[in-house]
Amino acid sequence: MTRLLLLLGVTIPIQAFALSPAAQEFLSISKELESVQCEKRRLRREIAFAEAERRDADANAARARFARLDKDPKTSRLEKRLGELEPRVKGSSDPEDLATISLQQREAFYRCD
Repeated sequence: MTRLLLLLGVTIPIQAFALSPAAQEFLSISKELESVQCEKRRLRREIAFAEAERRDADANAARARFARLDKDPKTSRLEKRLGELEPRVKGSSDPEDLATISLQQREAFYRCD
């Protein structure tokens, strides 16, 4: 068991260095935005349910909270940077980039709920 943990401890940092600089930046920004993305996902779901149940006041309140999240300058700046990095990461010649980003996004998705 301790050998397995030691092996994991050694390989994880090595994998992080195998990523391109763009992918490393993409991962760090995504991690920083994780709580905001979770809140946006929760609000989208809340809006959809409120619209389906014809609770217009609740839907409008959720839309207003969503808009406040979008107007935050720090969040906007980071999301814009992610948008700039995305084409570079998708076109990366490093095969680990997309796999690592996909793994991080799946883990973040399940941490939200």
